[in-house]
Amino acid sequence: MDVKKMPPAVRDHALQIANHEMGHYVVARALGFETGGVTLTVAMDLRHKGGACITLSRSISSLQAMKAYLEDRIMVLYAGAMAQTLPCVQAREKRVDPSSAAAILNGAFGAEKDDAKIRELRQLLRNITFPDTDPASSDSVTTELKSIHDRLWLRTQEIVEALAGTITELGQALVERMVLVEQWGRSADTYEVVLTGEVLNRLTPVGASSLAKIVNDNA
Repeated sequence: MDVKKMPPAVRDHALQIANHEMGHYVVARALGFETGGVTLTVAMDLRHKGGACITLSRSISSLQAMKAYLEDRIMVLYAGAMAQTLPCVQAREKRVDPSSAAAILNGAFGAEKDDAKIRELRQLLRNITFPDTDPASSDSVTTELKSIHDRLWLRTQEIVEALAGTITELGQALVERMVLVEQWGRSADTYEVVLTGEVLNRLTPVGASSLAKIVNDNA
């Protein structure tokens, strides 16, 4: 079955999830992580599964480098939900919807795993950033966690919007390559696609150096 015959509701949902995964992928590249392929599966009933392969290994030789790594990793995780709210490729202005992104992280569309990772990493970052805070002072801990969230959330929004064109173009490219999978005698009801790292590297504009420059120019 041609992907052009994909039911509109399924295609719209697939584009949202494709943008989510490409948000992780593109922002990870821009922040210096090595990346691999991106996968996406969407069923007729809108169940879905997606993934972006990101190498988390990075040399960390100081406490400052550890803080920078945690901040970058948190922003990569935020980026998926934010990218999912971007309008289609044809839209002139591509802005993140922060309230919708927050709802996605809080459990809508299955992004709660991202949120769980963020909460742990954010607490670790707080422990490093504010080592003198009494752990028993819940008000102080809450305030510090919120300050970290607010700063990184806003910075991620700036990055995602700066890279929105690349994210949505790659999201559309992902959906356009989806195929209906055979179900061994049952009615086929699931679209799948795998874009390898090699294929993504050939698509433009996804060069890590150019993405990083866009991020730095919007700092």
